[in-house]
Amino acid sequence: MRRLVLPRIASAALIIAALLLTAVGTGSAQPLLDDATLSQAASLRDEARSSELAYEILESLTTEVGPRMAGSSGDERAVAWAQAKFEQLGFDRVTLEPVTFPAWRRGRETARVVAPFPQPLVVTALGGSIATDGELHAPVAHFATLDELAAIPDGSLDGQIVFISNRMKRFRDGAGYGQAVAARSSGAVTAAKKGASAILIRSIGTDQDRLPHTGLMSYALDVRRIPAAALSNPDADLLANMVKRGRPVEVALELGSYWEGDYTSYNVIGDIVGSTQPEEYVLIGGHLDSWDLGTGAIDDGAGCAITMAAGALIGRLDAAPRRTIRVVLYANEEQGLHGARAYRQAHATEMDRHIIGAESDFGAGPIYRFSSRVKPSALGLIDQLTQVLSPLGVVRGDNNASGGPDLIPMRQAGMAVATLHQDGTDYFDYHHTANDTLDKVNPEHLAQNVAAYTVFAFLSAMAPGDFGTRLGLENADD
Repeated sequence: MRRLVLPRIASAALIIAALLLTAVGTGSAQPLLDDATLSQAASLRDEARSSELAYEILESLTTEVGPRMAGSSGDERAVAWAQAKFEQLGFDRVTLEPVTFPAWRRGRETARVVAPFPQPLVVTALGGSIATDGELHAPVAHFATLDELAAIPDGSLDGQIVFISNRMKRFRDGAGYGQAVAARSSGAVTAAKKGASAILIRSIGTDQDRLPHTGLMSYALDVRRIPAAALSNPDADLLANMVKRGRPVEVALELGSYWEGDYTSYNVIGDIVGSTQPEEYVLIGGHLDSWDLGTGAIDDGAGCAITMAAGALIGRLDAAPRRTIRVVLYANEEQGLHGARAYRQAHATEMDRHIIGAESDFGAGPIYRFSSRVKPSALGLIDQLTQVLSPLGVVRGDNNASGGPDLIPMRQAGMAVATLHQDGTDYFDYHHTANDTLDKVNPEHLAQNVAAYTVFAFLSAMAPGDFGTRLGLENADD
């Protein structure tokens, strides 16, 4: 909220006009944070920025657990690790909430060019793919984009293997992912409609390493299911170069992936219990699961470490903040937001007590912008948060934040959210690959993230009034 300084002799009319302008700018402005609280937040920020706690947590997770694909033994170890780590960090309350989902297994995955230039290809099955029936041999039908594939007549491919070669573009905010990922998520359905026997896609990533990117794909109930895999980007280039020579290209593909019944994992929750309003929650966190190819350092070990460290640093204060700071490590985000949906269901009757939330799930690049999704009268509080974040190099964003993938169900229920935007310029070089390892994390950038999340969580927990969740579905999506 912008303060208006008026002369002591201002007329009543001027005072009324100033109040009206303030109301229009903020939507019936509510009280702001006091200077003492802002000063305490600044001290916390500086302490967090020099802390190595998040890096120590992340090193522990990637070393002692490693890959944590949902439904795997790594998943089970991760839950036990998270429970013990919350307790070690001094959280007041640690809770495990069950999340049940079907377990997918990767199995064998190989590919090779049979003709005209025989050589191996580096592939990985896309999450949720069915297996081939042994080794599948078929000619390749190349399409530059998913739209190009969609434009051909249904049934016209007669058992060929579709190959989509679209390239993901690099952006700081990761915008290229949304533009490219449809080839992965819905390519198999489109290819099956055209009569294909399988689909290969260029990996959804911005690197040139010979390491394929996995990730979730989907099927439609009324469309035949076909196997789906991603080529490493150099191998996609290789295959495209072969196609350019105008001779038929034949590929052999074998996938052994399968589903293995239901599995129960857990959302692991750590609370720093509030001093005067403990029944109200500021929600931060990340997802505990990862894909199985790397050690899940950036996706999303970093998010877990950042938010656990932020909560722990606030928990060391002599006096707890007014509200409870809740750190949730969600189960099975990668295969369909299972943990997030389970959390919303388990807490459906208390969603109005979730004051605001933010998720860290975009690696460990420095935070450069802070966006909100709050009621107009709370924008003054958001401006105050931004002021304390400013020394970290963070600027004010808009009021249309998403909050992060695991907060989608809560945002749809009307919860106010914020997004602390991380620099993801190189995030998709490593995303969902064997290269997602601890060495890709810059400790200084990680500490800057902790400082930002510490400020956000602490000031949100101390804020007078609320951010709009109590307005029910005013902030909700359809």
